[in-house]
Formats: sequence, structure tokens, C-alpha cells
Amino acid sequence: MIKTKRSITELARELRRNPTEAEKRLWKILRRKQLNGFKFLCQKPLIYEEKYKVKSFFIADFYCSRLKLVIEVDGKIHDRQKQYDQERDKVIAELGLQVYRIKNKEVENLDQVREKILKKN
Repeated sequence: MIKTKRSITELARELRRNPTEAEKRLWKILRRKQLNGFKFLCQKPLIYEEKYKVKSFFIADFYCSRLKLVIEVDGKIHDRQKQYDQERDKVIAELGLQVYRIKNKEVENLDQVREKILKKN
């Protein structure tokens, strides 16, 4: 996806205003440094390339710079775009970040998700 700086910000804001139910649930345990004091950002743009003032980017569902961790909450659409997700994860890994994918269904058990996130690091 390629956008200008302004449209990246606008897109991220729009995604923050309209989270999925699973994202809302997970955000409850990530926001305000509730997860062991780690600061997470919601819908964080990750710019991975810039050519001729055009930026290529992904927007991470959740991001923690201290842990170098991206958390993606995957709904049913991700069952049909596995190759895209693999390529995206590869690019994000090249930025020095770890990607942790959580299925929507998993977010129903926030205690288990919390423990899995903490074990990742």
C-alpha cells in the first residue's frame, strides 16, 4: 500500500475510530501500560520504504517499541490472504520487529492472550 504522510495518518485515525470487536477487547488490556508497564500504540503506521517521496507502509493493529512487537488480530478474511500476511510479516521482521498473530476467537480469553504475549518476549 502506498500513501502520502497525511493520508497514512488519516487512515490510521480512521482505523482507531472503527476497531473490530476483537481489537476493542484486546485494547482493554494493552492500553495505558496495563500489560506489565509496556506501552502499546493502536493502529501504528510502519513505513518500510520511501522512494521519490512516496511511502510504502503497513498499519499494525498494536505496536510496542520497547518489545519490538507487532500484534495483529486476525479475523476470517485472513484465512483467505495467508500469502499476503506472510509477505507482510516478512517485511515487518526486516524492520527488526516480531509479529504475533492472534485469531479473533482467541481474544475471548484475555488472560490466556496476556500470558502468550508476555511469553513472546
